[in-house]
Amino acid sequence: MRIGITYDLKTESVSMAGFVSQLPDDWQEEFDSPATLEAVSGALADLGHEVELLGNGRELLERLLADPPDFVFNMAEGQGVSRSREARVPAVLEMLGIPFTGSDPLTLAATLDKDCAKRLVQAAGVAAPRGVVVENERPKVEDSLPFPVIVKPAWEGSSKGIRSNCLVTDADQLSETLESLQADHRQPILIEEFIDGDELTVGILGNEPPEIMGIMRVIPRQPMARFVYSLDVKRDYVRQVRYECPACLPANSLDKVSQAALTVYRALGCRDVARIDFRLRDGIPYFLEANPLPGLNPESSDLVIMARLGGWSYQKLIETILQAAMTRQWSVVSCQL
Repeated sequence: MRIGITYDLKTESVSMAGFVSQLPDDWQEEFDSPATLEAVSGALADLGHEVELLGNGRELLERLLADPPDFVFNMAEGQGVSRSREARVPAVLEMLGIPFTGSDPLTLAATLDKDCAKRLVQAAGVAAPRGVVVENERPKVEDSLPFPVIVKPAWEGSSKGIRSNCLVTDADQLSETLESLQADHRQPILIEEFIDGDELTVGILGNEPPEIMGIMRVIPRQPMARFVYSLDVKRDYVRQVRYECPACLPANSLDKVSQAALTVYRALGCRDVARIDFRLRDGIPYFLEANPLPGLNPESSDLVIMARLGGWSYQKLIETILQAAMTRQWSVVSCQL
């Protein structure tokens, strides 16, 4: 089968020096490295497929119109700050009738907007931190949320904008952090209560039914009063954290996390693969966010680390995602016949 890969590739900032100087250093954090692209391409080729790199933007559109592939392995994140940027490529593929891996445009748009995703998840009965979305005004958060709070961009993934100073303990620090994030990310800011508990991420694969691949706990190597799995930590993950999968937690807690994760997966309409993040406090899993377009870096991405700790090869992970998408697509085609 001829499989195209859609993606956004990290670029050398020197070629855009004048423009890059105005952007935060995490502006390409969601984009894929050459190592990721090579690993996914190699895994698909080893499965016997003919692989074509499609990229994103105008180049992608031209290639799809000229010679569409049989199937697309979608990793495209989208440029800019639009809350629907991850939905653009799937929308084009749907319009052209080209099957692809992963969730549809609606899910990708809804999950990138953290507040929207949270409201959908709460409606399905899953707990989430209390919070408020700020656009321009400076709210009196202390009137509705107790400090400390977590402050983060509302329309970002890959922990963009989430640094150690995003754990805010007083009103003055809140004003400074809001001003900085709004200047850097040019979008609404989400302020949430800090859930003091275990940091968990859940990998889910498949569709009918979806299955838990693993529950992984992220544990700081140095004990700290309030741990935040920030971008700074993720960039230095080897020294700063250890990963535990399966998570060593009481069976009752693991069951609650599993059920919450599957509820989120279905409520948000995820397909084929997703990684869903929680904080576990007093036995209750609190939904943080869902990533239906999880990173696939062969060394550092959480889903890949989780798979490796569970005894999966990288190729098995890629094959399972692709097979889930192909089975789903075949089911749709069969129903139309």
